[in-house]
Amino acid sequence: MKIIGITGGVGAGKSSVLDYIEANYDCEIVTADDIANEIKEPGEECYEAIVKLLGKNVLDDNGYINKKKMADAIYADEKLRDEVNAIIHPAVIARIKEKGDAARRNGRPEFFFIEAALLIECGFNDYVDEMWYIYADTNVRRERLKNSRGYSDEKIDGIMASQLSDEEFRKNSDAVIDNSGDMNVTAYQIDARLGGRDGR
Repeated sequence: MKIIGITGGVGAGKSSVLDYIEANYDCEIVTADDIANEIKEPGEECYEAIVKLLGKNVLDDNGYINKKKMADAIYADEKLRDEVNAIIHPAVIARIKEKGDAARRNGRPEFFFIEAALLIECGFNDYVDEMWYIYADTNVRRERLKNSRGYSDEKIDGIMASQLSDEEFRKNSDAVIDNSGDMNVTAYQIDARLGGRDGR
């Protein structure tokens, strides 16, 4: 049983890589975004602290934290954003490791994947068995973000500037999967790394 970290810059296509892996391998996939959403639900560990910090205005009619309302509340206030991150980030890291530890104890599935943009910054190199950097050419990433998310050049510039450089990603990774072009080429690299598909 192997734990593999999946990281890379915005627009590199980490989701499409994971979709392929999920369809073809015996694996469990945990993403930081999914965990962050999970721990903000009513009754979960971050819910009360966030509502206390941001107020009940961020709740929807059913008492759930509304992602857009929360984003609007912290968008223009860096201090507030840091306070929210201080609540969420440690809890996300702890929950991911909790799930990974359970998989290790069970010895299954064959592969446990963790996807997050900040895996390297959060020290996951010491936790995973392998760190994979999903790479795509900058121009390809820009086109994907404009077409799929409608991002402006200014927004893309800001996000890219806040992330690790290509050099840093490569230096801290055990494998580089080039996802700049055809998915068949990407799949070949994944299969070579994982030892072939399980026939599903």
